[in-house]
Amino acid sequence: MPNFVVLLIVALIVSAIGFKKYVWFISIGYGFSVCAIGLALTIMFRGQMDAGLLVQCILFMVYGLRLGGYLSYRELRMASYNKKMVGEIKDGKTMSMAAKCGIWISAALLYACETSPVLFRLESGKGTGTAVIIGIIISVAGLVIESLADIQKSRAKKVNPGRFVDTGLYRIVRCPNYFGEMLFWTGVFVSGFGAVHGVWQWVAVLTGYLGIIYVMFGGARRLEIRQNRSYGKDPEYQAYVKKTPIMIPLIPLYSVEKYKWLVA
Repeated sequence: MPNFVVLLIVALIVSAIGFKKYVWFISIGYGFSVCAIGLALTIMFRGQMDAGLLVQCILFMVYGLRLGGYLSYRELRMASYNKKMVGEIKDGKTMSMAAKCGIWISAALLYACETSPVLFRLESGKGTGTAVIIGIIISVAGLVIESLADIQKSRAKKVNPGRFVDTGLYRIVRCPNYFGEMLFWTGVFVSGFGAVHGVWQWVAVLTGYLGIIYVMFGGARRLEIRQNRSYGKDPEYQAYVKKTPIMIPLIPLYSVEKYKWLVA
């Protein structure tokens, strides 16, 4: 439990950037919190960490730096993105401090829970096993997919900024970056198999995994609503959304707009 509290404190410190702009609690603060947790785990368990678990901690750092860096660039340098998002994302100016603190604490707790399978395996002393190897493979695949999806979307928007993206990975699934994100954390979740014990550890692990899955589907719903507003009258877009799954390749789920409980 004390080590979990350390991860929570690390996430709280890093994600406090959200008090500058509240959406950063769950965007820039998210990426850099995961990176900082990976670094914290490496330091906390130095000398007793084998190669596989070190790779997982490094993956946290790579994942976090990539995501935090990309979101920072998009927020601070891409004027077109900021202009487009005016009205889509609340600026938080009317939000009370109590509400901001609630988001801050719950977000940091989610980040600690998401990374907890690696912590619990390190605490167990079991080292790298089959679950860790499988988990690393899944996480690397997810990281590659979401990174490639971001690159492909950026390139497509430079060529035709007014058109929806349906090339590359977007031919297979409409939100390949979100799919890659879910795949990354599925790998982390799998890596905890055999090392997670007790009710509270399982509560932490399941809260982290199911929490991020919920957030990704909520993000897909927001994106779908925004794209329907922008491209809904385009016959090509209508044909695209009717044949291309929104979140998971080959799974015939084409829309989540009607699920109003996806409010993340």
